[in-house]
Amino acid sequence: MPKTKHFHQFKNTLPQVVGKVFVITGTTSGTGFVAARTVAEKGGEAVLLNRPSKRVDTMLNSLRKAVPNGKFVTIECDLQNFESVRKAAGEIKSRYDKIYCLSNNAGIMATPDEATVDGYDTQMQTNHLSHFLLTAELLPLLEAEAAANGDARIVNHSSLGRLHTPKDTLEEKYFGKNGGNLGGNELKMMRGGCFYRYFQTKLANSVFTYELADRLKKQNSKVRAVCAHPGGSDTSLGDHMNMGFFVNTMMKVVTPLMMQSAEDGAMGLLIGMMSPDAKSGVLYGPKNNGTKGKAIALERKPFETDRVTTDMLWRTSQAATGVSLLN
Repeated sequence: MPKTKHFHQFKNTLPQVVGKVFVITGTTSGTGFVAARTVAEKGGEAVLLNRPSKRVDTMLNSLRKAVPNGKFVTIECDLQNFESVRKAAGEIKSRYDKIYCLSNNAGIMATPDEATVDGYDTQMQTNHLSHFLLTAELLPLLEAEAAANGDARIVNHSSLGRLHTPKDTLEEKYFGKNGGNLGGNELKMMRGGCFYRYFQTKLANSVFTYELADRLKKQNSKVRAVCAHPGGSDTSLGDHMNMGFFVNTMMKVVTPLMMQSAEDGAMGLLIGMMSPDAKSGVLYGPKNNGTKGKAIALERKPFETDRVTTDMLWRTSQAATGVSLLN
């Protein structure tokens, strides 16, 4: 397991966030867990959205042990079910009249070619479509916070995978009700249908962020839309993958050399969530889109802001989720 190199010093630069509410998806492990713990350590209230499992109880016990006086609220939310997302959003709206940050952190990687109950690819619905829906549902609460205190944030978690789509573009077929018919279950190192679907979702995260930031700016909103990538972080994201004895053995050797800890990987996410210097429409992650290192502001790629691409993402995401977002 890689040792944490930068996080502890970085955390000292983050401000106190007493009285602010942070909604975070996917907090049972990895960067989401680190983000939830850090929010509580800085005095904020962490609203934790996860699908029901024993891991939620384990997570909550660990968080309470790490931050005994921390404020944690758990809400059931299955990102592979739009109805569950709407129900979770409804519960949040019944509890709070404003929230400071929506952190769309949760994600799955290189999973089988299967459909959700709504008919969409499991990776696309989990990683992008449900977060699009959650953003639309909770934007009024974010706007209320921004109106009251001058600031609120939406943070989407992308990855290096966004740079590896075979054609450097989003393909519309991945956004429709085509779950189970999108490339099969070939699983190779950064190749095959399982990974190609993942790359599409991670590019969707950054494209969504940039377009969201632009649309918010046009409406003179004080809500920031920020993106992050964790580099190569040592999390549970790929624990389910079995790529053969040789590759799995090699990865055990390579991981400490090529990857960083989940704490170091969470720095970009936390810049977006908490740093006063976080800029809307900017992606934060390791330098030169590398696998390790401090998180810095990175430049947009031309294919992340292509007009045809952004229009397609917005149109298909609204059609899938049934919401209207900043039209």
